[in-house]
Amino acid sequence: MLAERHRAQLLVIDVQEKLAPHVVESEAAVTNCERLVRYARRLEVPVTLTEHYPKGLGATVASLRDAAGNKTPCFEKIAFSCWRDDAIRDRIEHLCRSGRDQIVVAGMEAHVCVGQTVLDLRSENCNVLVVADAVGSRDARVRDLAVERFRAAGAAIVTHEMIAFEWLERGDDPAFKDLIRLIK
Repeated sequence: MLAERHRAQLLVIDVQEKLAPHVVESEAAVTNCERLVRYARRLEVPVTLTEHYPKGLGATVASLRDAAGNKTPCFEKIAFSCWRDDAIRDRIEHLCRSGRDQIVVAGMEAHVCVGQTVLDLRSENCNVLVVADAVGSRDARVRDLAVERFRAAGAAIVTHEMIAFEWLERGDDPAFKDLIRLIK
């Protein structure tokens, strides 16, 4: 399955101030989440941010929130899986009903909130693309096992560059010059 921007929505899970510093290679994961958000905003792909228990884990990392802009919805949650939060599930389902049936997922932690969300989405037969270089965990081995599990569950495993170029489709797309600067 190719990622198609007119069918896509981006779900960025729990990239939070007090969690991110403890994630292996967090700078790369946060940067790639920011890139995804910027690609999505430039190409008019809807973005959803989530925060797990922000009272304890802090708000979304400031640079990511800045990339997303003030109009991007950010949902607080206590359930690990986004799918098990009524408001987030309603947004995902609404976007799916409007033709945005490819759910591109990034965030933290791969084996907890990202993992449970991906597995719940797949159990509902949703088209899920997990951006492997934009997910993280506190242990690299655990992240890698989570990504293997997502693949086994039927999620497509991609990178942020795959998403960018698949959403663009062509080198003569007017957004190409903007996105290529973000990719580099």
